[in-house]
Amino acid sequence: MSVVDNQAIEQDRKHVWHHLSQHSVLKSQDPMIMVKGEGSRVWDIKGNSYLDASAGGVWCVNVGYGRTSIADAIRDQLCELNYFAGTAGTIPGAKFAERLVNKMPGMSRVYYASSGSEANEKAFKIVRQISHKKYGGKKYKILYRERDYHGSTIAALSATGQEERREQYGPFVPGFVEFPHCCEYRSQFGEVDNYGELAALELEKAILREGADTVGAVILEPITAGGGVITPPEGYWPKVMEICKKYNVLLHIDEVVCGLGRTGEWFGYQHYGIKPDIVTLAKGVASSYAAISCTVTTEEVFNEFLGEGTDKGVYFRDISTYAGCTGGPAAAIENMRIIEDEDLVTNSALMGKYLLDGLESLKDKFELIGDVRGKGLLLGIELVTNRQEKTPVPEQVAMKIASMCMQKGLIVGRTNRSFEKLNNTLCLCPVMTLTQTEADFIISTLDAVFSELTI
Repeated sequence: MSVVDNQAIEQDRKHVWHHLSQHSVLKSQDPMIMVKGEGSRVWDIKGNSYLDASAGGVWCVNVGYGRTSIADAIRDQLCELNYFAGTAGTIPGAKFAERLVNKMPGMSRVYYASSGSEANEKAFKIVRQISHKKYGGKKYKILYRERDYHGSTIAALSATGQEERREQYGPFVPGFVEFPHCCEYRSQFGEVDNYGELAALELEKAILREGADTVGAVILEPITAGGGVITPPEGYWPKVMEICKKYNVLLHIDEVVCGLGRTGEWFGYQHYGIKPDIVTLAKGVASSYAAISCTVTTEEVFNEFLGEGTDKGVYFRDISTYAGCTGGPAAAIENMRIIEDEDLVTNSALMGKYLLDGLESLKDKFELIGDVRGKGLLLGIELVTNRQEKTPVPEQVAMKIASMCMQKGLIVGRTNRSFEKLNNTLCLCPVMTLTQTEADFIISTLDAVFSELTI
């Protein structure tokens, strides 16, 4: 390594506060510093190369690394106009909004912000403001599902069903209420034929317990991502929609991970015929080349904020500074063009099925694998010590497997300090340009790691 590289390592060690990290380990080892990305691969400061099956570590670099056309689009736009407050419009903001809602039949309005957490905050505020405007402030509660994740702010954590993520951050915002998960592999009802319907009815029970006149919305991931890559069971979503309509509850779909083609459709909810009132997006919107998030609503939700003239309090009383940065929508426009021109939604579906078949073959070979599941290029491997009892492996085992994969040049994700007992799922979320050769490398590396693993 060069002198400059060694300086960077020491500067990082002394001054950077890393996410989700116990920094005492830096006393005995160097921090990992990434320096380059191209396609599906990244390189660290020591020259090691990795196939990144985590899309940047947090499911976001959808179209891959090194896309100069996105960088050029951002530069050109920033030189023309870098920013103006969201009280006015911009050309890239208008263009991308139209292109986005054209992919989302039934949706019509886009509210910009900077991150998935912020997008969900906007949605919560929309629900709360409608409650005050229309229901005297009474219909303010927001239900959320066990195991789903919706962001890192206090309100977003208040709606997050992962106990370790929430630990030491309370007290939380009032009015957020949890109901049970829909993971059929860990059925709350034993072996049943109608698990999806039974799991959905847990939502209705929560609404009735709280009082339907107090519940304004429910927030759900179409496919639970960081909570263990949980695909919804058959019959779940039709029943959820029926319940929401019955009790006049807005359906808020969190597409922060699933959105923009990752699951083999433009949006995860489109696999299941869901008709949402609110959809939140971030991560893959610009493949993390620029910060952008979107809170997308139906025209009916938007019209709740229409008033006569300048009626006080009728407009959506929110603002976001970086919603006015033009780099985000400029990047998003080019990101969407790449996805369309290279047919990456189809590639996600095809390569996702290819990877899933490979994972199924590993499951047949290794007893440690209890379940494999997913949709498109969003896949999970749940690890157990006993298949009959479905006893989850300790988190240290998943950590060890991820570390062994990295030593062999493969980066995988995992459920990370999210649950008391279920941090046992490896998560695969490779870039949407994934090739069959790269998919084979993922499978062969996992095969080698499981073969060598000792617990």
